[in-house]
Amino acid sequence: MSGYFLYHSIGTFPGKAERMAAALGDFSGIWSAEDDGQWPAALAARQRFIDAWIRLIEAPQGTLTTAENVTAALYSLIGALPSERLAGKRLLVAADCFPSLHFLLAGLAQRFNFTLDTVPLRPGESWVRDEDFVARWQEDVGLALITFVTSTASHRCDVAKLAAHGRAMGSIVGVDVTQGIGVAPFSVAATPVDFVVSTSLKWLCGASGAGILQVAPDLLSTCRPELRGWFSQPNPFSWDLDAFSYASDARRFDHGTPAILASVASLPGLQWLEGTGIDAIRAQNAAHVGRIIDAAMSNGWTIRSPLDAEKRGGSVMIGLPQGVEAAKLVATLRDEQLYCDARGTTLRLSPGMVTTSAAVDALIAGLREQIGSRQRRAS
Repeated sequence: MSGYFLYHSIGTFPGKAERMAAALGDFSGIWSAEDDGQWPAALAARQRFIDAWIRLIEAPQGTLTTAENVTAALYSLIGALPSERLAGKRLLVAADCFPSLHFLLAGLAQRFNFTLDTVPLRPGESWVRDEDFVARWQEDVGLALITFVTSTASHRCDVAKLAAHGRAMGSIVGVDVTQGIGVAPFSVAATPVDFVVSTSLKWLCGASGAGILQVAPDLLSTCRPELRGWFSQPNPFSWDLDAFSYASDARRFDHGTPAILASVASLPGLQWLEGTGIDAIRAQNAAHVGRIIDAAMSNGWTIRSPLDAEKRGGSVMIGLPQGVEAAKLVATLRDEQLYCDARGTTLRLSPGMVTTSAAVDALIAGLREQIGSRQRRAS
């Protein structure tokens, strides 16, 4: 029985350890060889990772590159924009965005002369409604950052609707797809946006350090990243100090010598996903999540995620009642080899392809024991 419910943190798949070890072992042999083949092989491995991401989100060739993490990717994009795109304008985010990005933007607002406008949650609600985001989105919004799926409620926004509104307002539209990519369909071909940021953790089953930045061609051509270096050039081996120019494609967002290991370690997860198919992953996840939601409703537990599967990512969040200590509950479940986590009084549950039906049964039984039911609490 695999009681793994932590796909919102680190995803896994059958045979992950072996496939990751093999990929890293192959790379170790190449990198340690006493010849001159290391860099051609390393850059080819990184390109395979980039190509897998391009296929995953159906992005045009040359529009995607690597970043250490989502925060670094967003910083690189902000620092590359023409000054008039943000100066004197609002930058719109939702209060349930990933906190690291809000921390970054709050620190950059004065320097880039934009006003950070954070759309709040309605009192007593667990996610920012799409209609509230749209209501705050007028023509003075220079850039809006959309969260595809939230990490605190698993709310899945209507990217197509929001992006269409953004185009009408003349705003730059970016999407953080981290919590949804790999379990919910997302395509920049089907739903054009100006840029995408993500990591390869979560449902992609990769390693930390394997973030990405994808920028639409029209915006890409106007970007002049301030974080730049020898790999930003058309020819990285041009060392003419007075003749720097940007590469015509997403390589302009590269800078110093690129990290390779995170891409190598994450490619097996992307390949497994491609071979398995998002539809199969989504179907199993939906079945497990549906059972947890049914149990929550029958026991009177508070559900802090959308009930409509089309408006939900791959996780379901349960609000813990007064008197139930989150850390103690997580520890008790861990003792039963049921692995999840909590943010405040919100229990986060994310079953994936290794999570068994028996584990879902055990989880529900454990929650009944620790939380009880509405009827039992009333008696």
